[in-house]
Amino acid sequence: MNASAPTEYSDSYAMPGRDPEFRCPLPHIPEAVGLVRRRAQTVLTGWNLPPATIENAILVISELVTNALTHALPPAVLQLSRTASEGPRVLRIAVTDAGPAGAVPRPADGRTPAEHGRGNGIVSALATRHGTRVAPGGITRWADLPAV
Repeated sequence: MNASAPTEYSDSYAMPGRDPEFRCPLPHIPEAVGLVRRRAQTVLTGWNLPPATIENAILVISELVTNALTHALPPAVLQLSRTASEGPRVLRIAVTDAGPAGAVPRPADGRTPAEHGRGNGIVSALATRHGTRVAPGGITRWADLPAV
């Protein structure tokens, strides 16, 4: 299959008339990670978030999107939203995919390859809360960052 990466996501959108929300379908190609990072940077900057929050959010987005594209079945969607339901405003980053694509091969000695396996630690270090929701037809991995 010869898929090409779009330069913009025509299917991405922000929800008008309420706290900002952004949804972006993820093409199941490696180039999607960089494209989504750039689009998210634009959206988060438009929400007037502090530069440090945007930097941390882009790193978390990269990890969650890479996980979905590497280990899960399509389709996948990135969702960004701001809420204040539990105290201070938070930025919720969520990636929903269609579930595991299968076992990831590991080296025979049981070690994790050096270039894999650090994403959850990065998300844990940057998020105030994070988790996974399993529902029929998909898995959502989410992380909350302070959005002050």
